[in-house]
Amino acid sequence: MLTKNKMSILFGILTIILCIISLSIGGADISYNDITNLILGKEIDEIKQAILLELRLPRLVMAILIGMLLASSGVVVQSVFLNPLADPYIIGIAASATFGAVIAYLLKLPDIYYGIFAFFSSAVLSLVIFKLSKRGKSIATLLIIGIAFSSFLGAFTSFATYLIGEDSFRIVAWMMGHLSGATWERIAYIVVPLTLSMTYFYMKRFELNVILSGDEEAQSLGVDVEKTKKYLLIVSSLAVGFSVAFTGMIGFVGLIIPHTLRMILRTSSNVVLIPVSAFAGGFFLLACDTIGKSVLNPVEIPIGVVTAFFGAPFFLFLAIKSRQGIV
Repeated sequence: MLTKNKMSILFGILTIILCIISLSIGGADISYNDITNLILGKEIDEIKQAILLELRLPRLVMAILIGMLLASSGVVVQSVFLNPLADPYIIGIAASATFGAVIAYLLKLPDIYYGIFAFFSSAVLSLVIFKLSKRGKSIATLLIIGIAFSSFLGAFTSFATYLIGEDSFRIVAWMMGHLSGATWERIAYIVVPLTLSMTYFYMKRFELNVILSGDEEAQSLGVDVEKTKKYLLIVSSLAVGFSVAFTGMIGFVGLIIPHTLRMILRTSSNVVLIPVSAFAGGFFLLACDTIGKSVLNPVEIPIGVVTAFFGAPFFLFLAIKSRQGIV
């Protein structure tokens, strides 16, 4: 049976192999020897070096960081709502982040404000969804609330995209999930929410475990459930907001990774799932980006399309299992 440590080591090894494969894929012909020589500090063609260091490597790092953010926030959001289908993408949090980022774009603000506006927008909606979902804790209620808000905010986002005019194609491509805009500057913006959210989630891992046993029992054990859940949702919104702001709508990562690990590791403990999900999420998104670059090379498939290809059937599988009371 795979343990937490074995799983982390496995993902670490697989991620290194995948990194080398991913760096070799693209419009320019760059061999494994070129990549190996660059890693060893040997001289390679200047153009190839520039492509690797300024285009492919930032994209690779961005894929891993965004995967970590989305997967770990998925674990936390599911624990907060006590709902196996509570993925930030499905319940509307990602749609609200998109709305905030588009507003920042319309106001022609610097890149960092895309993340800030997306964070505030998704935090407000997360708290509204949390308040509404308390009246009916069924899976159907949460999904209906998420679909309603996604449609409502999606209409505003579509209208804003229409108003943008000639540049609207850039917005549409971004909304489909895209990593081609990755730069070292944007990675620096992502590292801050990643560090803050991962630290906070790990600090709260034991309280999250207690919450899994139910609100009343957690309250009786001394956990301020209402306050803890609100803070966790706000920090999750920070992770989701900055992810969406710089890479667009990349769905289902927060659904696929936590559930797959629960099945493999046979545990729902957040002590295990939060760190391992981060490793697995980074690997998964890098794998999806590699697939998106290679299947129709040199044409790229947006990464949001690739994750949806895996995520939609997985969501249906979970929905059926939930209906049967298995998940």
